[in-house]
Amino acid sequence: MKLSPAVITLFVATTEAFTVAPTGHGTSKINMIINGETETASEKVASVFSKLPEENAVVDKLVKTNFPGAISNKDLATRVVELLGEKGFKPSNTLLATSLCADELARELEDEFVEIYGNNFNLGGLSGFPFAGNTGFGAMAAHIPDDGFCLLIHGPHVGITKEGQVGKVERSGIALVDNCCGSAIAASNYLQGITNGGAAITPKIQQFSDFQQGAVQELILPFGKRLGRAENRMRELPYALYDSQEALVTDIVNTGKGGIKKGLAVLGGIQINTSPDTLDYFHPLKFDYYDSDGNVVENMLPYLK
Repeated sequence: MKLSPAVITLFVATTEAFTVAPTGHGTSKINMIINGETETASEKVASVFSKLPEENAVVDKLVKTNFPGAISNKDLATRVVELLGEKGFKPSNTLLATSLCADELARELEDEFVEIYGNNFNLGGLSGFPFAGNTGFGAMAAHIPDDGFCLLIHGPHVGITKEGQVGKVERSGIALVDNCCGSAIAASNYLQGITNGGAAITPKIQQFSDFQQGAVQELILPFGKRLGRAENRMRELPYALYDSQEALVTDIVNTGKGGIKKGLAVLGGIQINTSPDTLDYFHPLKFDYYDSDGNVVENMLPYLK
């Protein structure tokens, strides 16, 4: 699937808007925070997940039936840290960057990796689209520790209830079983209204007060037929969103890859949120490693399966 330049320009800022700081500037605070750490990344993974629920066999089967290829966040973090450790990634020399949804449930995965690597540069917005664009990526690259690495994690998210309903999820302290992802479902409903011919005419195509949601609706337009033909629209929706986001993230990385220091790992996929008392899951769809010259030198995805 290809997105037109006009669609990409919808929210991606130009690189000229950002001037990369001189080498060494902007990383001192990061180094100051993490230089005193003594735990390895693998030890941090064990510590993080020791505080979370054990794997639930019923939920595990439910998630993997609906999303073949999904693995628990615990398994994901364990494998990612091991693979990246072989390349020299460690808490003291790695900056985490994420492009995930604004929903608090998307913080689960993010927080787990923050506890491992120590810091996060947020590139994302509603539905997980990389709204920080080229300018954000350039700023992030300047903050990578000198002679260090970046792990970029991106993707949309989707909920699944204990009963197996996709597109909804139980939330802590809320009786209502809520939509997840709300932004994605609203965009899907907007698209369905267009493809079914029932959309209302409105002069408010784009407005600043809801710019991100307007962009999400535009960026999902190419997937009308795909979603209309899907056996389960809510199950297909995050994969359609991922395909749109993947095109944008790749464009942003390729534009800003001159700012990569020692190496960049890009992990893309679908976050799968479950109830508060069970582990969340992730369906990895991409795990590429870029060298210091900005070239993709290894596809690490097979090692996550």
